[in-house]
Amino acid sequence: MFILFSGTLCQKSALKYQSTHVPEMPPCDFTPEEYKGMSKDQMMQIRQQNCNPMTMKVTSYKRPVFIHQGHMQWLWDVDGKRYLDLFAGVATVSVGHCHPRVTEAAVRQLKKLWHTTNIYVYPPIHEYCEKLASYLPDPLKVIYLTNSGSEANDLAMLMARLYTGNFDIITFRNSYHGGSPQTMGLTSNAAYKYPVPSGLGCTNTMCPDVFRGIWGGSHCRDSPVQTIRECSCPQGCCVANENYIGQLKDTFATSVPSQIAAFFAEPIQGVGGAVQYPKNYLKEAYKLVRERGGVCIADEVQTGFGRTGSHFWGFQGHGVIPDIVTMAKGIGNGFPMGAVVTTPEIAASFAKAVHFNTFGGNPVACTVASAVLDTITTEGIQQNSLEVGTYLLTQLAKLRDTYEIIGDVRGKGLQIGVEMVKDKTSREPLPVHAVGEIFEDIKDMGVLIGKGGLFGQTFRIQPPMCITLEDADFFLAVFNKALFKYMERR
Repeated sequence: MFILFSGTLCQKSALKYQSTHVPEMPPCDFTPEEYKGMSKDQMMQIRQQNCNPMTMKVTSYKRPVFIHQGHMQWLWDVDGKRYLDLFAGVATVSVGHCHPRVTEAAVRQLKKLWHTTNIYVYPPIHEYCEKLASYLPDPLKVIYLTNSGSEANDLAMLMARLYTGNFDIITFRNSYHGGSPQTMGLTSNAAYKYPVPSGLGCTNTMCPDVFRGIWGGSHCRDSPVQTIRECSCPQGCCVANENYIGQLKDTFATSVPSQIAAFFAEPIQGVGGAVQYPKNYLKEAYKLVRERGGVCIADEVQTGFGRTGSHFWGFQGHGVIPDIVTMAKGIGNGFPMGAVVTTPEIAASFAKAVHFNTFGGNPVACTVASAVLDTITTEGIQQNSLEVGTYLLTQLAKLRDTYEIIGDVRGKGLQIGVEMVKDKTSREPLPVHAVGEIFEDIKDMGVLIGKGGLFGQTFRIQPPMCITLEDADFFLAVFNKALFKYMERR
């Protein structure tokens, strides 16, 4: 027996997903190639001696996973063990590992032209830009292609400053917008900060986190699952939202000049742990920012391309249209690519000097990204994200109601966070070592997920958007067993 969050004793057999053995993994009709490469010991020796020490620092798991091959939602290690991938290379593989349609397009272009730059005129970049623009609302129709999300956010900062003539940019605490010297200022998490001058002119305001923040309630989020916090807000009113907007106004009054360049926000925080804001927060924040001369920038690096299910872009779920949209990760299903999309007026300010990007708009990248858009549309990927994601969220909420250490379940579509706590009353983060134990157990049972949050306390579930309900049930059973084992040890 152990104690549930309600304080009552519960027999082990009462748990919905309780199992005495690892559940059977869903079938897969793909057979990976036999691995014949270097040994695991050799790889680790090279990783330690020849790769920058940062590579070891970010290596997941005490017993690392040695990946060999991937197909759709599946990965195989060098020993032939199969894993259900629910992190997608950090929310990057959008339509599936080595998706046949995307792979075929890449091979076809590789046989034709690997590389040229935009100093020449070549079909793939124009075909792709026209297609991508068709997925965005007016007046967001002008595109500049990059190689990564950090680079896209760097350029968005520059464009905002050039267009407005102002310098200061506001982001949320707990945000992550990249690790380049400029975007490090946008990022508000000590783990990603270096003790050197970077990102000058960036100010962080309070994150309107309705679970961990000062204010929250039970009707705040645009999500199938709300927090366990209670509120007595009258119909049509959100006191938490009013208070967080008050904090933004306070930032305007105390921390920045009267005129600013921009406001950056992810529609749902990714690295921050799938944090969601009150429903009307961004709408009101955008209005306040524009009154002060600033432009509004939506970082869609993780939420874009149908991941939230209800909409193709995360900002659409907030009922707003930004002035600049940045994107990467899922744009190329893992192929290095990013983009800045903005209005003709803002784009024109970028031409005040010359900016040249050798690889941005690479013909292979554009061909791959075009195939990704076609695949999302023709295979109903966005709808699948909505259906499977909603199912996962509602089932995870049942586990939250069972286990004292699950404080919050949140997200939309297949952008999901599960925040782990010592107990529901204090909402203090579950210690790193405890989160690590559960994380390792889940991996050993054949599922890969991510971690995030300010204290590394939130499990991130952002899989390739081709996963099935059967896959979801397998993960839920594995997750339940890992939690159950931890509670028994505790």
